[in-house]
Amino acid sequence: MTPFFAEFIGTMILITLGAGVCAGVTLNKSLAQNSGWIVIGLGWGLAVAFAVYAVGGISGAHLNPAVTLALAFQGTFPWAEVPGYIIAQLLGAMVGATLVYLHYLPHWKATDDPGAKLGVFATGPAIDHPFSNVLSEMIGTFIFVLAMQAMGANAFTEGLNPLIVGFLVVSIGLSLGGTTGYAINPARDFGPRLAHFLLPIAGKGSSNWKYAWVPIVGPLLGGSFGGLFYSAVFKGVLTTAFWVVLVLIVVVLVIALQAGRKRTVNAAGKSVA
Repeated sequence: MTPFFAEFIGTMILITLGAGVCAGVTLNKSLAQNSGWIVIGLGWGLAVAFAVYAVGGISGAHLNPAVTLALAFQGTFPWAEVPGYIIAQLLGAMVGATLVYLHYLPHWKATDDPGAKLGVFATGPAIDHPFSNVLSEMIGTFIFVLAMQAMGANAFTEGLNPLIVGFLVVSIGLSLGGTTGYAINPARDFGPRLAHFLLPIAGKGSSNWKYAWVPIVGPLLGGSFGGLFYSAVFKGVLTTAFWVVLVLIVVVLVIALQAGRKRTVNAAGKSVA
């Protein structure tokens, strides 16, 4: 198996189990319906762990464009392989989402809420606030990459590393996930969101493309900065890329802040009219 195909398979497993737990908790007539956020957090953590177990020895189990970019910026992963990894991750995420759609086939029609259906596939904000939403995704992915790098410097009993990474995802989900649903992975959100758009899901409603940039840009910048921050602080290797990504983060946050203010002004004008 090639590393690219391993990334495809690993991401497919990740999304099948991760989106699957979301479907089980939210769709009507599921035996797991309403079992709660802790179940979702644990489900996603185990999904990451088992996906890493499946392909970690073949591709390194990035399963996430933010991780791939972070490693490339650190110089530990070749830039030439970045596009192939990201494409494989996106395709794997789409296939995983399609498997969840097929697995829960009769439940889509039994569920009236289109937002619940979209929530199986993609993330969304608890409060629609562009600045806070993209900042949340940046922070969550920054912590994910930084902690994952730090864990790599510790010696665990052989075979436990993927499980530790899974626990990290559970921790992020429980502590930081309540704001945006903690995508912390552009492939995890964009691939299933695209599948939601394309699949014939009964009463599915909008795929909310206006929000889709947040779980792409936030994790890419937050994850990249996490890797560069680890290199600078833990290893003493400070590169130009550190400052470039930091500037990009500031620029994106300023744009998001202005967009939020413009939206508020427009909404106020409509309410007055």
